[in-house]
Amino acid sequence: MFKTIWFLNRLMHRHSGVSKHRSVVRLWSNAAEGAVAPPADCRITAEQAIRLWAQHFTLHGISEPLLSSQYIISHVLGEKTLECVQRKRLRDTLTDRERERVWELCSKRLTRMPVQYVIEEWDFRDLTLKMRPPVFIPRPETEELVNLVLEDLRLIWGESHTTDLRCLEVGCGSGAISLSLLRSIPQLRVFALDQSQTAVCLTMENANRLGLQDRLDVHLLDVIKGADAILSKCNPVDFLISNPPYLLSQDMETLQTEILRFEDHSALDGGFDGLSVIRPILALSSKLLTQRGAHIRSTWTESGCHRHACLPGGCPMPSSNHSAADRGDDAGVALFRNPL
Repeated sequence: MFKTIWFLNRLMHRHSGVSKHRSVVRLWSNAAEGAVAPPADCRITAEQAIRLWAQHFTLHGISEPLLSSQYIISHVLGEKTLECVQRKRLRDTLTDRERERVWELCSKRLTRMPVQYVIEEWDFRDLTLKMRPPVFIPRPETEELVNLVLEDLRLIWGESHTTDLRCLEVGCGSGAISLSLLRSIPQLRVFALDQSQTAVCLTMENANRLGLQDRLDVHLLDVIKGADAILSKCNPVDFLISNPPYLLSQDMETLQTEILRFEDHSALDGGFDGLSVIRPILALSSKLLTQRGAHIRSTWTESGCHRHACLPGGCPMPSSNHSAADRGDDAGVALFRNPL
C-alpha cells in the first residue's frame, strides 16, 4: 500500500491581436483622461467596438488585446464568448447602457486588471465561477490537474464505487478544484481551507451558486501556522489536493503586471526555495490520510517539478513523472510513492 503525491506546473499563455478603426481617436483621448463613460454622441456597433478596443489595448501594451475586447463585449451582450453572440447582434448599434458598460469595463482592463476580474466570472471545466480580486485566478493547467486526479481516482476506486470519500484542499482560492471534484464525484465530501478571508468567502459563494454547499466545509486556516487547528477540525481524509505557491521569492518580480498588481502574492510566493508551503502540506498529509480498506491514499499538488530534489529527507521523492516536455517547459506531474 502506498501514499501517492502528484505535482503539476502552472503555465501562462499569451495571445495577441490588432485591428483598426478610424473613429477611435475620440474614444482614446477620453480614456487617457480617465473617463468612465463614452461620449454621448458616440454610435458604434458591437463589431466596431471589439476592433476599436483591441487596437486601443494594443497601443497601451495590454496583453491579449483582441481576446480581452471580445470577452468584455461578449459579456456585456450577455454571452460568454464571441462565438455565442448572434451575427446580427454584432452588427447592431450598442444601446446607451451597453456602450457605457463596455467603456466602463474596458477602462478597467486598461489598468491591467485581468479580464476575469473585469467581468467578475470565469469558466473552470464545466463550472462558471465568480471571480474577485485578489483571489488567485485558476489557470487551464489546474483543469489538467483535476482531470488527472479524476482519472487516477477512477483507476484506484473504479468507475462505480459507492464508498463515501473525503478530501482536503489546501488553498481553495475561488473553490475551482473542490467544486469541480464535488460536481464530478457524488460520494465526495470536501474540507477546504485558505489563509485568505476573501478566498474563503468566494469559495462559499460559488458553492452556494452551484448547489454544492452541503458537501463542502470551508475554513479560514493557514497550513504553515495552523497545522494543529487543521488536525483538530478536519477528520481523516482519503486524499489531499492543493494548488500551493511554488515560485521562488526572487522570481516574483518577473511576473506580468496583471498578476503583480491584482492577484494575491501569497498564492504564488513559495519562499526562498519555492517549498515554504509544500513542506507543511506534505507533513500534514501523513497525519490526515486514512488507512481504511485497500485504497491508495493520495495527495496531489501543483508545483515546479524541477525542485523536487530540494525536498527534505522526511518527504517522499518522485518515482515517476507525467511529463509536459512537449510544451517546452518543466511542467509535469510527478508521482511520489511512500510506503505506509
